[in-house]
Amino acid sequence: MSLRSRTAGAALALAVPFALAAVPADATPVLDPDPFVWTDLTQTYTATADYQYEPFAVTDGYARTDTCDEDALGGKGGAGYHYVKAAGLGSLDPAEPAGLLYETDAGGGRALVAVEWIVPAGGDGTAPTLFGQRFQGPTTVPGVTGAVYTLRAWIWKDSPSGLFAPWNPTVTCP
Repeated sequence: MSLRSRTAGAALALAVPFALAAVPADATPVLDPDPFVWTDLTQTYTATADYQYEPFAVTDGYARTDTCDEDALGGKGGAGYHYVKAAGLGSLDPAEPAGLLYETDAGGGRALVAVEWIVPAGGDGTAPTLFGQRFQGPTTVPGVTGAVYTLRAWIWKDSPSGLFAPWNPTVTCP
């Protein structure tokens, strides 16, 4: 490993705890994970990087929805447009999220903001966990039939509410 890589790694290790602590006073507190969860999320970044170009997600089997999801009553923000890959439903693999979340960008296109693991509800009614985080739900997701548990990770756009928060106050629906 080069000196430059080690220096960048050390800088990141020092910066992450400070970034995670920068939550506005009026935000709903969400327990952020250990900063080392970003190491586990490396697989997710790698697996979803191409989907920053939205047509690649559709070509790879993610079904596009035209319903923008937001917390209209609670005012906690939005989630954006869900793209769901049916083959990924139930996956707890960091490299295979079943959902991608996009928001409308300044040019009218769609920008990737988060990933989402979607697990059908049922069985014993216990919410699954991933990255040390308990899934939200049961709830519903546009493009998915039935009740599901979800875990969102705001890896492509920072969320003041937390990395694994269900809503991002900086995501708005048109």
